[in-house]
Amino acid sequence: MRHLRVPNRDVEDKLTLLRDMGWLARGMRVFSHEDDHFRMIPLDPGVPIEIPPPFADYEVVMHDGLSETRVDSDWLNHLSLLISSEEIEDHGDSWPSSHEFISDMMIVRIEEELNNYSPHIAEAKLRSHPHIRLVLNDEGVQGELRIRKLTPIGARFEGEIVTRDIPESVSSTRVLVRESGRSITCDPNKAYFSTKLQSERLETLSLAKELKAILSRPLRVCDPFCGVGPALATLLSEPELVGELHASDLNPDAVEMLLENLSRWDGRDYDKKPSKISRIFPDRLVGIADATRLCDDFQNIGSWDFLIVNLPHKTIDLLPSIVPLLDRSSPSMVRGRVIASDSEMEEANLALRENLPPTLIGKPIPELRVKRDYSSALRLCSFEAWIAPE
Repeated sequence: MRHLRVPNRDVEDKLTLLRDMGWLARGMRVFSHEDDHFRMIPLDPGVPIEIPPPFADYEVVMHDGLSETRVDSDWLNHLSLLISSEEIEDHGDSWPSSHEFISDMMIVRIEEELNNYSPHIAEAKLRSHPHIRLVLNDEGVQGELRIRKLTPIGARFEGEIVTRDIPESVSSTRVLVRESGRSITCDPNKAYFSTKLQSERLETLSLAKELKAILSRPLRVCDPFCGVGPALATLLSEPELVGELHASDLNPDAVEMLLENLSRWDGRDYDKKPSKISRIFPDRLVGIADATRLCDDFQNIGSWDFLIVNLPHKTIDLLPSIVPLLDRSSPSMVRGRVIASDSEMEEANLALRENLPPTLIGKPIPELRVKRDYSSALRLCSFEAWIAPE
């Protein structure tokens, strides 16, 4: 998450301005930084990448951030009015203290032992977060398309909180979110999307700009697991960074929202109905496609500078089938995410390097960097591989 590093003397003034603009991150708190002469102010994901005056003079720092403990305790106070203190104590740390905001929705993950308390959890969360319309229980990623199963457990309807027979009019999960100054249409019940990956997307932008500086031209970007296009939203926000673009996904619902998003970001008319991948514009190859079969078309081989691989459960195994998409006549890059356990990290790094071409001279060899916990046993990691020309 991005934070503004602000001298103590300026904090109150800048906090007031950020609140008025709606640029403060919800549920996160301001905290001291290093020598106590500065404070870290958490920024909302919708804040533009290029932060305008009067904030432009301050350093932007990436940090996991600190949750607003008062909010967390507040929801438990509401819960204590709905069930007994003995019940709360019996389940200890199993209560869902963390959550994810996507627009006016809150996503929580409820342990199986607490399923019977879902209505109480939803009501307490809604009472402690008055800006939230809908609370969803994340039952995990499912199916070939790896879509999260999100079940509505509470909502606001006509001024009241409802936790049973939730009307369809308030349970829609298709929303518009703001990230890095761009609007993104998404539906996390139909295509994977997470606001927690914004820092990853900003890192991807920084790496792409570095590659562009080496090549001295706009990049040919290939994102064959693009979903609704959040990584592309960030890349396309940078003028003259992206030249030709390949954006595809196997999920038709994701591609339908991708087309809507590209129409908004590109300022061009895309078809509203998803279809098999095709060259919609001379510089835009967009549509439904199986990434593992892209190299069956000879025209795709050796065509791209910057390859994004965002299927973390399968990334390493998929590399041999998609790396041929890269143009090996000049430096190129693979940017990806991987899920691995601590005990398998060394083995995963070896497999990663074995499945990639040689590294560009002067650049570090690819290595997984742990970004956050995926579960109690697994870690979500990212990597970048600078590929040497042949």
